[in-house]
Amino acid sequence: MSTELNASIVPTKYWHALDDGRIQCDLCPRFCKLREGQRGFCFVRARQDDQVVLTTYGRSSGFCVDPIEKKPLYHFLPGTPILSFGTAGCNLGCKFCQNWDISKSRELDTLADLASPGRIAGAADRLGCRGVAFTYNDPVIFHEYAIDVALACRERGIRAVAVTAGEVCAGPRAEFYRHMDAANVDLKGFTERFYREVAAGHLQPVLETLEYLKHETDVWFELTTLLIPGQNDSDAELDAMTGWVVDRLGPDVPMHFTAFHPDYRMQETPVTPPATLRRARGIALRNGVRYAYVGNVHDPEADSTICHSCGTLLVGRDWYELTTWGLSPDGRCPSCGTPCAGVFEPEPGRWGRKRLPVSLKGTD
Repeated sequence: MSTELNASIVPTKYWHALDDGRIQCDLCPRFCKLREGQRGFCFVRARQDDQVVLTTYGRSSGFCVDPIEKKPLYHFLPGTPILSFGTAGCNLGCKFCQNWDISKSRELDTLADLASPGRIAGAADRLGCRGVAFTYNDPVIFHEYAIDVALACRERGIRAVAVTAGEVCAGPRAEFYRHMDAANVDLKGFTERFYREVAAGHLQPVLETLEYLKHETDVWFELTTLLIPGQNDSDAELDAMTGWVVDRLGPDVPMHFTAFHPDYRMQETPVTPPATLRRARGIALRNGVRYAYVGNVHDPEADSTICHSCGTLLVGRDWYELTTWGLSPDGRCPSCGTPCAGVFEPEPGRWGRKRLPVSLKGTD
């Protein structure tokens, strides 16, 4: 085994031994039970030398500077660039996965870039990024690596952002979010049937993560639901979901309803009609969600931020480009003085819609 690969294997702490000789991973609610040499469902956590190890520490599937709106985060440092990366594997099994070449990979060759936490933080700084995003696959499964990157970023004043499905156990969840500044959580549907049959997961742990974020942390978070025709897009489900959000999380949590396109194991399912996204947004607004958006379609009106009190346009968007900036320096509506929920600075960033692939090879 090469020195490089050895460096990618690190011990973990969320596991315990079972009476039958197996070891149970306690990071996420799958609770994989492993014998020596076996890997968990996520592929990247494995039993080695009678412990659970992370096998992909410091190894990435690639880096790219994105607009933060692409995460999507609309109320967290709008207009700023963010350095995005992921690893291989995932702890869910979504049939509709739109990053399946990364998240479903079972090949370490997918991990083309080797980067220490310090190297990532330094690159983000040099590239003018305000944040680093753990995305493409779920950072839950590379818990130790993500936390170390977040710590290195914090030393440079760079924010850490998690793009996650929220399927994580209580102990590691608390440790993880102590180091995050913002998150976008995929609320994939609002029935256990959908989670079990289409995503190979469970709804309740996600709801627990959302309530934890709202009531026990200062992490700014937004929600995304990919609407799949005939699966999670009924009026009844959308009404239940958005009503729960307002009741349990409050009206200020932004919700993004995004369009599905045929991918992975759902090639025969049609593209989500734009009218479905508008319908979902309307249901959310009627239920009291103050900030509801659509995604993966061109709809500047439904992607713009409106003052929920007086209707003034606060932030105009065309795809990931900011077209209007109407917030006061302290994040309020200039017409009526109502605060807009979020993390804002007096002026927005100017990154626009650019996407810049980068390599960290040869950097310090």
